[in-house]
Amino acid sequence: MNTIADLLTLDDIVLDLDVATKSQLFDAIGLHMECRRGLSRDWVVSCLDRREQVGSTGLGQGVAIPHARVHSLNQIVVAYLRLNSSIPFGSPDGEPVSDILVLLVPKPATDEHLRILADATRLFSDDSFREELHRCSSRQAVKELFARQS
Repeated sequence: MNTIADLLTLDDIVLDLDVATKSQLFDAIGLHMECRRGLSRDWVVSCLDRREQVGSTGLGQGVAIPHARVHSLNQIVVAYLRLNSSIPFGSPDGEPVSDILVLLVPKPATDEHLRILADATRLFSDDSFREELHRCSSRQAVKELFARQS
C-alpha cells in the first residue's frame, strides 16, 4: 500500500513556481509531466481541465489537489508544487491557493487512488502541517515532511 511519500519523488517537487492563473498552472504541470514522466503535455492539461469542470479541486486554506485519470499511466503519479504567489482557484472558502498536490491516476480508478486523495485531504487540513510545509526550503525537506506524516 503506497503513501504520498512513497509516490512523491524529489523530481516531482517544485518549489517557487511562478504562475498567475489556473490555466498557467495546469500548463506548467503538463510540461513538468512531459519532461519528467514522458506524458503528453496536452493530454495531462486536458485531463486536469476536464476534471476541474466537474467541480473545483481547491480544498480551501490555500490548498488545491488537482487530480485526473490519465489513460497512459500504469501507476499513480504524485507531484507537489508550491507557488511563488497565490492564485485564484475557485476554492470553497474563496481563498487563492499556493500549495498544489497533483494526483494523476491510471484510467481504471482504484481504491488506492481514493485512499491517497483522502490522506492528502487529511494532511492539508492540518494547520501545523501546512505551516511546517511552508518552512521547508528544499525538495528534500518537503519529501521528509511527507514521509514523517505517513
